[in-house]
Parts: sequence; structure tokens; C-alpha cells
Amino acid sequence: MLQASPAPQSIAIVTDAWHPQVNGVVRTLAVTSEMLRQWGHEVTVISPQQYRSVPAPTYPEIRLALTLPGAVGRQLRRIAPDAVHIATEGPLGFAARRYCSARGVPFTTAYHTQFPDYFARRTGLPARVFWPYIRWFHRPAQRIMVATETIRMQLRDQGLHHLSHWGRGVDLNHFSPDAPPPPEFAGLARPIQLYVGRVAVEKNIEAFLASDHPGSKVVVGDGPSRAALEQRFPQAIFLGKRTGAELAGCYAGADVFVFPSRTDTFGLVMIEALACGTPVAAYPVPGPTDILEPQVGAMSNNLDHAIAAALNCDRGVCAEFGASFTWEAATRQFRTALVALREEECQMLVAEPAI
Repeated sequence: MLQASPAPQSIAIVTDAWHPQVNGVVRTLAVTSEMLRQWGHEVTVISPQQYRSVPAPTYPEIRLALTLPGAVGRQLRRIAPDAVHIATEGPLGFAARRYCSARGVPFTTAYHTQFPDYFARRTGLPARVFWPYIRWFHRPAQRIMVATETIRMQLRDQGLHHLSHWGRGVDLNHFSPDAPPPPEFAGLARPIQLYVGRVAVEKNIEAFLASDHPGSKVVVGDGPSRAALEQRFPQAIFLGKRTGAELAGCYAGADVFVFPSRTDTFGLVMIEALACGTPVAAYPVPGPTDILEPQVGAMSNNLDHAIAAALNCDRGVCAEFGASFTWEAATRQFRTALVALREEECQMLVAEPAI
């Protein structure tokens, strides 16, 4: 069994997902970094903001960093952190993995996104084509952080072990049933059915917009599929990006939150909606099956049935359940899972030339 290491004071987080992207991964890393700093840790985030970058094919909102050989390694060497966490499997994560593996420096990773399913939706290729890269990328990690038991079992089936739980939380200063609804909700036919998140093919939003349940359908978020979906579903209301109190108001003002994705590992938006007192309707897939209990939502392979059932949930119970997910607890889990480098490993990280 893996033993918890002493809490490192200097932490490097390498991520290809960062501001200005708006998604659950960025929100999780940003809140975790800030909370660690409040607890006295020195946190350095290595992100695409520090390098030249290009838009990801078919997804221009995501920037892919362009780095010279050894650039990430040189930055890690300057930081000389007590712990290295590689959050994503993109170009920066790849460079950090290569640097640490070449020197025998321990690092942790996290499995935030169902990339095999994600790329399958975007390429038409089967998900099994992409699993070898995922296995190769994460196998050297001292610990792989996962958000749910379902994902833990899935990675175990892929031969990946040394798995550690890292949950998620809700900012209860913003997300509560008292958040005032947006003016756009005034006069909308009830029930108001809400989706929040990236507007992209892998989120399966068309299944929500094509559902037959009466009422109004509202989409909050932006992404490469927005224009096509607006044209295909003219009766739906697209509000674009909302954050903070405005986003909380969208959750609180809705009658049901619909989570149509089949490719998420957790679904942070679900617990944000619940904290605002809004029940959740979803498919019975990883993420929803790990989070939702019968009193706060409903799952069905028929999304109309899930929506109808979720509307019967008690909003007070939903709010209480959502408030049980705290960022303090999630950040403690992250800190416990980090691998503190031994003195000789720190010297190795600093002294050797970058590659």
C-alpha cells in the first residue's frame, strides 16, 4: 500500500488546460492551486500561457503549447519543486513526463478526461485505438489521481494501478439556492431545463436539445459546436459563457439540470447545480453513477424519462447534498497524494542539464 508522503512545500503543476479556457479541469486546478497557496505552499503552474501556442484542431478555444526541446525541463529545474504533478496528457504534460522519467524523478498524474472516448467522438475511430497512449503516459506515475470509483476500476482494467482518490468541491460563496436567476429566464415556459459546459461534440448536447420533454431548454457555455446547434435547434436559448454569481443564478433559476455527456470522468457542473438546489438528469454512465443518489437526481438511457423523474426531487435535499462537496476536502486529498521528492531527487532535478 502507498504511504502518504510528508506534505511538500513547493509544488509544480504542469497542465495543458488553463485560463482562458473555461471547463472543469481548469476550475479544479485553479481552485486547488489557490487553496494550497492559502495553506502556505508555493505553487507554480506551468501552462500554455508561458509559451507560444496554436489552436487545437477543431477546438480553437484550447491552445496547444509550442515549446523548444528542454524548455519545460529548464523551467522545472529553475523551480526545483518538492513535488511535480502532471495534470494533463498534452504537449506540456508530455514534456514534463519525459524530463522526469529521464531523471528518475517521481511525479503524479491525474486522469481528468476520458480521452479515448473524447477522441473517438471526434475522429470516428474506436476508443481502443487511444488507450495505449493513456497507459503509456500514466504508467510511470507514482500515483494517478482519479475522481470516482468507476474511473478507478476502469483504469485498473487497463493495467494502471497506484490510484489515489481526488474529489471535487463547490464554491458555496457563489453556488447556493439564493442566487438570483438571470433576466433571460423571466417568462420562459416551465420547466426550465439547463445545460452548462463546453458546447462541443463530445458533450452530446444534441441529445438534450432533441429531447421531447416540454418546457424551455437553455445552454450556458461556448465552444466549436455552438453555431451549428443554434441553427439546428432554434427554439433553444444559448446564453454563452457565465461565471461566478451569474452562473450560479442560471443553476438556481432552472428546474432541472441536464447532463447528457457520456465521456466525463466526474462532471463538476452536476454538484454546482445540486448546491443551487437543482436536481440532475443524466445517463447512467461514469460520473453520474458515482455522484447521483435517487433523492437528488435521476438517470436513464431515455433522457426524457430522467428529466421527468428528476423534476420530482426535493430541492432542499439537493442543496444539502451539493454542499457536502467541499474544495477543502478535495485539496487535502490532492496534497496527500503528492509525492514529496527525496533530497537526492531534488538535487538530480536541479543539477542535470535539461533535455
